Amino acid sequence: MEKTPPRIVVVVPTYDERTNLPVLVGMLMDLGLPDLRVLVVDDNSPDGTGEVADGLAARSGGVVGVLHRTEKDGLGRAYVAGISRALAEGADVVVQMDADLSHPVSRVPVMVDALFAEDAAVVIGSRYVAGGSLATEWPWHRKALSAWANFYVNAILRLRVKDATAGFKVWRASALNAIDVPSVRSNGYSFQVEMNYRAVRRGLRIVEVPIRFEERVSGESKLGLRVQIESALAPWKLLIGRNRG
Repeated sequence: MEKTPPRIVVVVPTYDERTNLPVLVGMLMDLGLPDLRVLVVDDNSPDGTGEVADGLAARSGGVVGVLHRTEKDGLGRAYVAGISRALAEGADVVVQMDADLSHPVSRVPVMVDALFAEDAAVVIGSRYVAGGSLATEWPWHRKALSAWANFYVNAILRLRVKDATAGFKVWRASALNAIDVPSVRSNGYSFQVEMNYRAVRRGLRIVEVPIRFEERVSGESKLGLRVQIESALAPWKLLIGRNRG
């Protein structure tokens, strides 16, 4: 008897990504993975990304769905909404992926395979394991900031994850339910850290596979000063919260 393929939902938060989104969706659909869906979570993008997403959905034959949110209130909130929708609609596997083409689409099947072959709860597309790399276009200070952020997070939380701030992940639905995603409060890029922290605290298996992280193709990075400050404080909030509990 042939095994039923897992229902895979790729959750893609968007804000002003009208140029990149159609390219990403096309590349995902070209993978040929059975029962793969894409859920775009748009935060009322002023550049019309939401309308572009609706057009892609209308032409996709049910492969693309769109969740429209009324305001831009952070990457973490968008992911909580998107992951919650994916789980409610019966996803077996949920992929977290940026819309800016910095995450290599070709690694999605590799990460899904690793999820089951390694009996993992989550597979991280990692820049810092053997074989992983950062975009050559990144200036030295940006590379240094990324490396320091991972060292900083691991020094405080002892996650033993080489790329603790990575945003390219493949999760089992059971793991997402176990860590209670709707109760995650971190926002911005610190959302990724809290998700890892919750998985580690529950003894869930985390596997990292190497990726080459590319510079965004078009548009502007959302990594502003406010996000950086929030990300710096997040590990301490998690640690203090654990000690209080």
